[in-house]
Amino acid sequence: MKITQNFENNNPTLYLVATPIGNLEDITLRAINILKEVDYIFCEDTRHSRILLNHYNITTKVDSYFEHNKDIKGKRIIDLLHAGNNIALISDAGTPGISDPGYEIVKLTIENDFNVVPIPGASAVLSALIVSGLIIQPFTFLGFLPRQESKQQEIFKDYLFRAETLVIYEAANRVLKTLKNAFDILGSRKVAIAKELTKKFETIIRTDLETISNSDIELKGEYVIIIEGGNPTDFFKRFTIIEHVNYYINKGQSENDAMKSVARDLGVTKSDIYKEFKIRR
Repeated sequence: MKITQNFENNNPTLYLVATPIGNLEDITLRAINILKEVDYIFCEDTRHSRILLNHYNITTKVDSYFEHNKDIKGKRIIDLLHAGNNIALISDAGTPGISDPGYEIVKLTIENDFNVVPIPGASAVLSALIVSGLIIQPFTFLGFLPRQESKQQEIFKDYLFRAETLVIYEAANRVLKTLKNAFDILGSRKVAIAKELTKKFETIIRTDLETISNSDIELKGEYVIIIEGGNPTDFFKRFTIIEHVNYYINKGQSENDAMKSVARDLGVTKSDIYKEFKIRR
């Protein structure tokens, strides 16, 4: 077993610093101090981050790190760590590594035996989840979904029989399309939609997928969508035995394993499913 982080080694550190998701006051004292003390700050958009840094009189050197320069800047970050510098990584809003390329630099930093330290704070995922009024745990964070309708629908199909609450990020110009795709596959589950979180015009819409997918909402900003988890028993009632078995076959199971899965879902024996499947096939 290899210990990759031990603060007694005095190795340089990459700090993952959470920043506000809207209200500039939503930052910890520790985060401010770290941003002042490190040698470099890497962020997605230097112009955007300057607003926060100037607000707190943080004069640390700033450089960019985002999806389209992550390979070049990732190497630069590692070179700076090798030179003995401590570095902070921030995103445009919230916790770095969530729906941004933070994972890649964290992995690279660990592989090079440098320390990685979280400085926790604001997160749009958790902020939206706790005010949604829906069951909080278990939940699954899906981030931004693919733009293609067919790929979105495939993802929703994967969660058709799952009980966990779903958390999705979506841009304003695609939010209604995504909600309609969710309704078409998942049915009219409860949903909460959060926009402008922590800002002056913060809005939480609590409704159901059928209602919201057929309504008009203000197409501005980014949204966090919280969708109620499914009740597997309810969904099983919507399918014939053949459809239920084929669901698992389409997910890669053999016919035999699919029948075992259906028997487990329905609380019956595999022989019961086998008989029914063969009769109706």
